[in-house]
Amino acid sequence: MEEKKKKVVVAFSGGLDTSFTVMYLAKEKGYEVYAACANTGGFSAEQLKTNEENAYKLGAVKYVTLDVTREYYEKSLKYMVFGNVLRNGTYPISVSSERIFQALAISRYANEIGADAIAHGSTGAGNDQIRFDMTFLVLSPGVEIITLTRDMALSRQEEIDYLNKNGFAADFTKLKYSYNVGIWGTSICGGEILDSAQGLPESAYLKHCTKEGHEQLRLTFEQGELKAVNDERFDDPILAIQKVEEIGAAYAIGRDMHVGDTIIGIKGRVGFEAAASMLIIGAHRFLEKYTLSKWQQYWKDQVANWYGMFLHESEYLEPVMRDIEAMLASSQRHVNGTAILELRPYSFATVGVESADDLVKNKFGEYGEMQKGWTAEDAKGFIKVTSTALRAYYANHKEEKENI
Repeated sequence: MEEKKKKVVVAFSGGLDTSFTVMYLAKEKGYEVYAACANTGGFSAEQLKTNEENAYKLGAVKYVTLDVTREYYEKSLKYMVFGNVLRNGTYPISVSSERIFQALAISRYANEIGADAIAHGSTGAGNDQIRFDMTFLVLSPGVEIITLTRDMALSRQEEIDYLNKNGFAADFTKLKYSYNVGIWGTSICGGEILDSAQGLPESAYLKHCTKEGHEQLRLTFEQGELKAVNDERFDDPILAIQKVEEIGAAYAIGRDMHVGDTIIGIKGRVGFEAAASMLIIGAHRFLEKYTLSKWQQYWKDQVANWYGMFLHESEYLEPVMRDIEAMLASSQRHVNGTAILELRPYSFATVGVESADDLVKNKFGEYGEMQKGWTAEDAKGFIKVTSTALRAYYANHKEEKENI
């Protein structure tokens, strides 16, 4: 009686490592391979069609696309905007946050079909191995995790030679740069990135400046969520993000270089282009300056910094993340209105806001102009009381005052 084959779900991107994984597990290890492409908005319809065709050529018994773009927005991107999350004040953590939701989708699918194993193509030198493994360990306990690229230490050429030898002749020529394209930005690795003293040349970017001059961009938010672009309303937030990307990318806005600490302890460097995320976060932060209190802004910044760090470091499943999300969502109840930006090649500037919740407009006074909510005597008394702690200190430490 023939032994029943084990089922393995391969997190399939269509790249070299996952293509090798599908063929090797099917041909050499005798697995029943299910190739699953988790799409968080970075794959085109054409790419997904090619992935499906190639998966079957490589030996998969079934291919599926798991579209989690909406889930990615509702459970991550929305809160990243609420928190104006930029890692180290620079990077919109596009790829790292996407990986979490790809792993969640793969894990759910593996559980659904009763898989014996899950495989992914991460190397042993990066963050993604942690994001995938940790998610699978928590959500698919007892399911074996297979990582051929990490464990077999094969060179890129050895993988290509194996695929070609077994009849799969797709072109996996080593390019100077590698790209991870997603709805929240594109990361760029390789080439000059590996030299700390160099920046990226124009040719390294996928999107180039095609517009001159300048124009205004109006982004309208309701309770912190983007709802309109240049007064065109979008019921689908994904379409709104894509519209902002289209407008901003024409000016090559959102390019930068991120240097940060990886989960495994070494420092990493990555280039990126992310017009939509940088414009949306820039507009949202600007609107919050008008609509939030001082302490709302302060404490939101503290927890948002932790939220971004935990997302990056594969701690999305940590329960405190749900608590932070609740705080971020609550903070957005008065973040309503339109932020106006001025776009120009390679950069943008904030112009102003239109909001019924604008706290700059109030009945108590106009900064630097005229007070209406207090008298001159009130102001003098306030200043005197505020200075009490300092006056008391220097009254007791006259020698310090004399040395100032």
